Amino acid sequence: MNTARNAWIAAIGVAAAEIMLTSVSVADDVYADVPPPAPKVEHAPPPRDGFVWSPGHWTLSGKSYYWVDGSFVVQRRHMQRIADQWEQVGDKWHFVPAHWQSSDAPPLINASR
Repeated sequence: MNTARNAWIAAIGVAAAEIMLTSVSVADDVYADVPPPAPKVEHAPPPRDGFVWSPGHWTLSGKSYYWVDGSFVVQRRHMQRIADQWEQVGDKWHFVPAHWQSSDAPPLINASR
């Protein structure tokens, strides 16, 4: 009886954790009326085994942009890191957060922007 109860409690805990992780990872889309400033020049530090450099980017807080410095991110096998970036959508600017994609997949957006 205790074994079934413990399994049920564990299943509820796992489901709750998945719901929490899903809700935390969902972010609101960020749009701006004004383009971000030109990226700052950063000099990436020497490579580190098992990590990839994620360059800095401008982010929006209220109506002001502020710079977020680049940092190392743990490498994912068979994945490539797509950096944070802003893309123009009509007369607005849309923030596309950094993400991972399969090394075999074509780029989702134009990286030259």
